[in-house]
Amino acid sequence: MAKDPLLSGKPGVVEFVQVPPLTYLAIDGQGAPGGAAYAQAVAALYALAYGARFAGKTKGHEDKVGPLEGLWWADDMAAFLTDARDHWRWRMMIRAPAWLDATDLETLRASLRTKKAREPDLVAALGQVALYRLEEGACVQALHIGPYAAEGPLIQRLHAAAATRGHALRGLHHEIYLSDPRRVAPETLKTILRQPVA
Repeated sequence: MAKDPLLSGKPGVVEFVQVPPLTYLAIDGQGAPGGAAYAQAVAALYALAYGARFAGKTKGHEDKVGPLEGLWWADDMAAFLTDARDHWRWRMMIRAPAWLDATDLETLRASLRTKKAREPDLVAALGQVALYRLEEGACVQALHIGPYAAEGPLIQRLHAAAATRGHALRGLHHEIYLSDPRRVAPETLKTILRQPVA
């Protein structure tokens, strides 16, 4: 699979990109990243994404599982400034293979419910995963290297760059996690920060 040019770039360099419509496996939730609800949601996404990968191989597809991505918002956006993580809302996503449709997703879900019957929380989360089409179009983005808590200055630069070009912010803050935080030191984490603009 060729490297996605939208996920490359020099650290800290603000870019304006055009993102095509993309379909994801997605699940919504609320609360701190790393909390129980978040962990179950991410586990359900990966279970279905890897299930789709292996099912696709039997159909002659060679799709790999893409990175975890997240859309972030809050009913009161001040929750991000005050670090009120219990009020953070999120839609966690992994890109769906092109062949996967709603019927295929239900087949995968039914199979996993049987295999994971002894994990009721995971089974419940599997039921919340849906196919989600995201049409972002024009965006401003940059590659952040370092801990998630240190993203603030680069996010401010993204917003300022958009304003300099006369663009208004729209849609939701989008993060694409290119590193696994369980295996990579916080100072070397790679995250694409993306913001749709009008």
